[in-house]
Amino acid sequence: MSRDLNQTVFVAGHRGMVGSAIVRRLQSLGYRSILRAGRDELDLLDQAAVQAYFSAHRIDQVYLAAAKVGGIHANNTLPAEFIYQNLMIEANIIYAAHLNGVQRLLFLGSSCIYPKLAEQPMQEQALLTGLLEPTNEPYAIAKIAGIKLCESYNRQYGRDYRSVMPTNLYGPNDNFHPENSHVIPALIRRFHEAVQAGDDEVVIWGSGTPMREFLHVDDMAAASVHVMELDAGIYQVNTQPMLSHINVGTGVDCTIRELAETLAKVAGFKGQLSFDATKPDGAPRKLMDVSRLRSLGWKYRIGLEEGLTDTYRWFIDHIGRARI
Repeated sequence: MSRDLNQTVFVAGHRGMVGSAIVRRLQSLGYRSILRAGRDELDLLDQAAVQAYFSAHRIDQVYLAAAKVGGIHANNTLPAEFIYQNLMIEANIIYAAHLNGVQRLLFLGSSCIYPKLAEQPMQEQALLTGLLEPTNEPYAIAKIAGIKLCESYNRQYGRDYRSVMPTNLYGPNDNFHPENSHVIPALIRRFHEAVQAGDDEVVIWGSGTPMREFLHVDDMAAASVHVMELDAGIYQVNTQPMLSHINVGTGVDCTIRELAETLAKVAGFKGQLSFDATKPDGAPRKLMDVSRLRSLGWKYRIGLEEGLTDTYRWFIDHIGRARI
């Protein structure tokens, strides 16, 4: 492992769920210089501003966790924003990193890069082998472009830009918006409101049959730092120049119905669960093959019920006690 606690690390997207978890992980390991820039200080959509920021700081490593994210509803209604903003953010940061001599960068993608009907569990080799899930295709295209940007700078300029593809993430600092959030924060909010209102029924989008894999964001942060700190030779031996990304997940999935039942238990909801099959399900199954990451010495630590309990506690402490 290659770790220099004196290096300057820039975490792009430090206020988001993943970025904030990476900052916590780096701090726990003793990194002394962690750069963070909010939107009021740095607009990642502004190429000139990003270039100026990199020029003004001597940056050794970059964690590219900044992105526009959302659930099925957000991806369906804002496809142009999802592809444009994510393309611009990653292009601006990767290009500025290269121009300013940053040798090591970690790009965080998404499991939605894989075809809708990819063989399960999804191996890294499944990339670009079939049609994508239509509901989030623009976002997926942007994330695929990020992988290829990293690979292209590696091939042409000898950079060490790496990519990790997380499964569905959840945890502290998630987006709990009632319409634009992913399934776990959306359900946490819905169950909490139902308990507070004394409702006897919670309606859940879709049939409940799709299977999904979930990873706590603190585990994702630990995996990200693990991959970043791998010696270059080890990383290169275990990847390919044009297939260099690494899956990050648990290798375990459950149905949306099972997820909802676990969340109802965590939130103390005693009523009935109803499933609205007129709403889109998305891909029938999304399970990551994480054998490559396991062979590199990392495995998840936080089980699903434990992680959901932790996340619900965070929600109550930071959001649930306010008027929502």
